[in-house]
Amino acid sequence: MLDDLLTDPVGSPQTAHKPCRVVVALGGNAITRPGGDDSVRQDYANLRRSLKSIVYLIDQGYEVVLTHGNGPQVGNQMIRVEAALGQAPELPLDVVVADLQGGLGYMIEQVLYNLMRKNGRKRPVCGLFTLVEVDPDDPALADPTKFVGPPYRQDQAESLTETRSWTMKEDRGRGWRRVVPSPQPVSIIERQPILTLVEAGALVIAVGGGGIPVAKTSRGTLEGVEGVIDKDLASAVLAQDVSAEELYILTAVERVSLDFGTEMERPLSTVTVAEAREYMAAGQFPAGSMGPKMEAVCRFVEQGGKRALVTDVFTLSEAMAGKTGTWVVP
Repeated sequence: MLDDLLTDPVGSPQTAHKPCRVVVALGGNAITRPGGDDSVRQDYANLRRSLKSIVYLIDQGYEVVLTHGNGPQVGNQMIRVEAALGQAPELPLDVVVADLQGGLGYMIEQVLYNLMRKNGRKRPVCGLFTLVEVDPDDPALADPTKFVGPPYRQDQAESLTETRSWTMKEDRGRGWRRVVPSPQPVSIIERQPILTLVEAGALVIAVGGGGIPVAKTSRGTLEGVEGVIDKDLASAVLAQDVSAEELYILTAVERVSLDFGTEMERPLSTVTVAEAREYMAAGQFPAGSMGPKMEAVCRFVEQGGKRALVTDVFTLSEAMAGKTGTWVVP
């Protein structure tokens, strides 16, 4: 459907709401697909497919601020760092995130520029390095929970725990994966430059990988923090900072479901924040998968956002037409 929309913007379906400012959080599956070869060439191919949904929003008149994940890429980069020990300096996590924010941001910017140019669209695209403030005393820094990298079998996970001192946890339905600290985002350091660019008409790519984690010292200076911020939670903070009316989290499923992966699975269409909070309290959304996404959309709506959407990156237009997707409303 998106291919048709990109060749004939006039014929695209009407959205349920009038165009507005929206923060779109692009999931890792939009860049690296499960079962792929993780090559840069394959990542480009995936982006050329998934970013058509962003061009669709532009065609509808939306002001878009785009964020993206980096979970698979962080894991691969950390494997490279481990393999190079003794031959190259070790890289702390904040520098790894910064490296990937630049590399992935470049790839996304290039693909978006080419997609829009192909059909005569004129919109500046700007990738911006983004620092995100965290609390240096955040207890999450001592309790790794954020999944990064590829899945392993249990015996492989046990070996990695012993030989590399990695913290490994089971990612339900995927296998065992490495976990790293994930502090809560407090504020976006580059809030004002992002807002200025958006108001000037640019499509801004920001808060890549959840942003580069930094903390303020007693002197007011910034220092890097060893951790990876959840990109959905950081996107919710960004959405508030740029006065976005809506927040879209694009992931690997069309709808959020109750009792996911069981015979009792029930997809959700529209839920209130209160209902979503009840489901979360009942343990419906695990911390390692749908939990942060639902927490992010709840925070956004609770703090004044009009509505939020969770859907697959390839079904965005259908979700906006009311055919799929899970909407969270006040």
